[in-house]
Amino acid sequence: MSARRKARKRALDFLYEADIRGTNALELSVARPVAELSQGEYVQVLLEGVSNHKVKIDELITTYAQGWDMDRMPAIDRNILRIALYEILWEIDLDDQIAISEAIEIASELSTDDSAKYINGVLGRIVVLKPSFAL
Repeated sequence: MSARRKARKRALDFLYEADIRGTNALELSVARPVAELSQGEYVQVLLEGVSNHKVKIDELITTYAQGWDMDRMPAIDRNILRIALYEILWEIDLDDQIAISEAIEIASELSTDDSAKYINGVLGRIVVLKPSFAL
C-alpha cells in the first residue's frame, strides 16, 4: 500500500469519526499524533482541505449524487467522496484519475462494491464538469 493511500485512509478515519460524533476532523487530529505517522503532512493537507472547502464539496455531492441525500448516504462513502473531491478540485499536482482510482479502491476495501461503482459515477460526472465550476 502506498504512503499516499495510507494518508488517505488515515484522513478518512478522522473524517468518519468527526462525521459520526458531529465534531470537526481537524480538532480530532490535534488531539492525536498525526505528525508521527508516515505521510502525516498529507493527512493534514487532506483534513485542512476538506475542512476549508466542505461547503462547496458537500454542495457538489448533493447536486451530483443522484438518488442520495447527504444524510442517507453511508458516512464512509460521503467521506471518501469528500477526500476525492478535494483532491480533484484543489490538489493541482494530482491527476484526477489517480484521485478517482484511489477513492474506488478505498471504497472497495472499506465499503461495498456498489459503493465503489456509485462513487466512480459521481466523481466521473464531476470531473467532466470540472472546467465549468467557479471555485
